[in-house]
Amino acid sequence: MTGTAPFTTDDYRARMDRAARAAADAGLAGLLVAPGPDLVWLTGYTPPAATERLTLLVLVPGGDPVLVVPALEAPDAARATGAPALTLRDWRDGQDPYAATAALLDAGGRFGISDNAWAMHLLGLQNTLPGTSYASLTEALPMLRAVKDAAELELLVAAGAAADQAFEEIRKVAFGGRRESEVGAELAGLLRRFGHSQVDFTIVASGPNGANPHHEVGDRVIERGDMVVLDFGGLKDGYGSDTSRTVHVGEPTDEERRVHDLVREAQEAGFRAVRPGAACQDVDRAARAVIAGAGYGEYFIHRTGHGIGVTTHEPPYMIEGEEQPLVPGMCFSVEPGVYLPGRFGVRIEDIVTVTEDGGRRLNDTTRELVVVD
Repeated sequence: MTGTAPFTTDDYRARMDRAARAAADAGLAGLLVAPGPDLVWLTGYTPPAATERLTLLVLVPGGDPVLVVPALEAPDAARATGAPALTLRDWRDGQDPYAATAALLDAGGRFGISDNAWAMHLLGLQNTLPGTSYASLTEALPMLRAVKDAAELELLVAAGAAADQAFEEIRKVAFGGRRESEVGAELAGLLRRFGHSQVDFTIVASGPNGANPHHEVGDRVIERGDMVVLDFGGLKDGYGSDTSRTVHVGEPTDEERRVHDLVREAQEAGFRAVRPGAACQDVDRAARAVIAGAGYGEYFIHRTGHGIGVTTHEPPYMIEGEEQPLVPGMCFSVEPGVYLPGRFGVRIEDIVTVTEDGGRRLNDTTRELVVVD
């Protein structure tokens, strides 16, 4: 199955070469990439969603890329855009896929392996090559997919614009008297209407549910006077969207406006901290300082942001202790929030990309408090 993004075989060849060089620089003997976002990004190939059969891309510095694949799936793998840049090595049911893979590996090497590799496959390799050792890709090469090229940025811009269109439409609908699940379903439909092939989440958290950052949707009936946190995103043409806005059903109280304005100010501070060379934690510190300075620090209970690309959550992370410097082409969320238990919550989120001299927002809907019916 080929990817939907408009990349060429040369693009995938360059990514595999870069990944192999990064592995060598990290002191690894190579990379083992299982089905998942890393495999899609490196090759354009998406295997069947659920299979116990081993599929593994082997990238060894100085060697040609090899995709170990079940024979019955080899025709699909051969149609992937990146397939001409690698060698397919298939195995049939009844054969030992670990032996086939082991022949490609240094028997005493340390390898980076996809975080989502099945335990049975990792253990199978370890049993076949007991002298090998492994590190997760997130640990070994956390920035592998972090810096986007021009084509990737174009896709992220389009995904962000589609999510913005969904917000502009959902703010027109009635909220009061409807269940969160109903609004969430409508929001998901809007994401698909504006080009998303996959909806990853539609958080509709009303009133006290808004104090739970990952509430998603429930059966609560939205009432007049509720704050409602909307956080939604998914994949469009293989690349992610993720945005949050907080709306109010009817006129808000002075306190609700004050908290919303505070979060908006914090979000702006986080955005202004984005520039090449700044540390990821600087973005978190800038946003957090605004909220803490107003006395709400204990109610900002999550990191300020996460990376986005072929998945909606990936490195880098805007969090205290992350000293990774920002580089032009990195894309991530800036999403501070305040969550008052039993009462309401507020979150405002944009996807931001690092430019040569600062940052650029990929979401452009109003960050003012929107009043809905």
